[in-house]
Amino acid sequence: MSGFKKLFFILSALGMLLGFVGCGQSRERGGVEAIHWDRDMCERCKMVVSERKYAAEIVNPKTNKVYKFDDLGCATLWLKEEKIPWAKEARIWVTDAKTGAWLDARKALYTDDSITPMAYGIAAFSEKTFPKGHKVLHFDEVVKIIEKIEAKNNQLRKAVP
Repeated sequence: MSGFKKLFFILSALGMLLGFVGCGQSRERGGVEAIHWDRDMCERCKMVVSERKYAAEIVNPKTNKVYKFDDLGCATLWLKEEKIPWAKEARIWVTDAKTGAWLDARKALYTDDSITPMAYGIAAFSEKTFPKGHKVLHFDEVVKIIEKIEAKNNQLRKAVP
């Protein structure tokens, strides 16, 4: 093998190794994973995740496996419906409805009057991007709102023959 080929091989191997190490560290921290817009599917409803300002991710704190969702409603209902044993420790991420930046869902501020992919109406914001004139809602409050909407939707589904 020529000197150039050896150097190329070593640099390629080193680059791959650093890539794997970098990915592992991200998962250890429970960070977000890139969403492949219009290709990744919501874990709960199986719709394509396409709305960049309402997406959510849940990270299993034990395995660092990432679950992707098209709406915070799907994410929180999935935790409940699937009886996820690590739900309280789960790392939950949402996108800021103004900037698209990822936020810790338990620390984000919310409104309940947006048009969202699954019609739960919940939009997340940071303190800097929260819209003036709106009532601030917190994570526990929006989970209850989502659960009430879903209960109402289930009643309507049962009423339709």
